[in-house]
Amino acid sequence: MSRVLLIEDHQTVRDGLQLALTRQGHTVDAVATGEQGLARLGTDTADVVVLDLMLPGMDGFEVCRRIRSAGDLPIIMLTARNDDIDVVAGLEAGADDYVVKPVQARVLEARIRAVLRRTGGEPRRPGPEPTVQRYGALTIDRSALVVSKAGVPIGLAPTELRLLLELSGTPGRVLSRQQLLEAVWEHGYLGDSRLVDACVQRLRAKIEDDSAAPVYVQTVRGFGYRFGPL
Repeated sequence: MSRVLLIEDHQTVRDGLQLALTRQGHTVDAVATGEQGLARLGTDTADVVVLDLMLPGMDGFEVCRRIRSAGDLPIIMLTARNDDIDVVAGLEAGADDYVVKPVQARVLEARIRAVLRRTGGEPRRPGPEPTVQRYGALTIDRSALVVSKAGVPIGLAPTELRLLLELSGTPGRVLSRQQLLEAVWEHGYLGDSRLVDACVQRLRAKIEDDSAAPVYVQTVRGFGYRFGPL
């Protein structure tokens, strides 16, 4: 049974989502402000945070940044508008996924289950492959799910790790945004390609020497992304 921390200031929405997710088997702790949410994370554990962006006081963007700076807890943001600026800003702040209001409980529940599956390991692939792979200074231990650079471990959020594992599984092969959405986020809607782009940006900031001139995660303009070749 997963533990969900729901941070939503609108009481009707908060109560409705708490009831719906509880009926789906989740344990839901619901609070009204970002400050309350951060305080709750300081005393209780959670498997995933569902975070409204438009909060009174400390807004959801700042809450997201603080949660992400403290660790790799999965974050799904709720946004009142399908607005590129809000969505991209939230993703750049560290969110793993998003749902547009008005929220359909079944959609949110599916996104929660998907993000929790992403915390459980790497994509499965047919046939044997090396457990530890080295690409220049970058080392990927696919069994231990540990990534290091020049011997120093790199802290990756679950979605960032899944994206790196997916790309590095077939070095040199170009994967489209649609393929990455389906493999990493389990989405089928191409409009969510900004999830991929924002996650690539965050991943590059952690593994590249210069994210403006990436060596590991390369853009193939008009097609998608590839890992290497190095």
